[in-house]
Amino acid sequence: MNSTTTIASIILAGILTNNMVLSKFLGICPFLGVSKKSGTAFSMSIAVTFVMVVATAVTWPIYHYILYPDFTYLDTIVFILVIAAIVQLIEIFLKKFIKPIYNALGIYLPLITTNCAVLGITMLNITNELNFIKSIVNALAAGLGFMLAMLLFAGVRERMETADVPEFLKGLPITLVAAALVSLSFLGFAGIGG
Repeated sequence: MNSTTTIASIILAGILTNNMVLSKFLGICPFLGVSKKSGTAFSMSIAVTFVMVVATAVTWPIYHYILYPDFTYLDTIVFILVIAAIVQLIEIFLKKFIKPIYNALGIYLPLITTNCAVLGITMLNITNELNFIKSIVNALAAGLGFMLAMLLFAGVRERMETADVPEFLKGLPITLVAAALVSLSFLGFAGIGG
């Protein structure tokens, strides 16, 4: 992305053509693990989107005002630490104030710390040389794209519960086939020839 990239194109790209899960294949763990029910998928998506936006809001100034130009080699380590701290704060908040969502997300909530989609968006904002506002918009769009992928796939998985799936495809195999088909559907947004 260059400096002439508009906010609208960032939003469309983040949701559709550069979808973190279905185009970049980042964040597959929660995509496969938390997408059995729409409610849980939605809650996880909200948490991931929130972490993406907050992580971007914190890591962008750290990179540009502290790490750049002499310590840029530390960006990955610093970004991981920032994301881990944000996730811990969210986990504490949910456990104290919104216990049902905390229980529904279970082990996947702490796994947001290692969700490569969250780290990926913070790194992509730096790589693409987006300014602060465009970085925040890109993080929000990536989160909405993550949510779209999660909800679409949750709907597919809920339909598969009642489908007559051959025995050899039950469980993980049919889940992976369905994930591949959903991912293929997003290739159309990029157009032929990319």
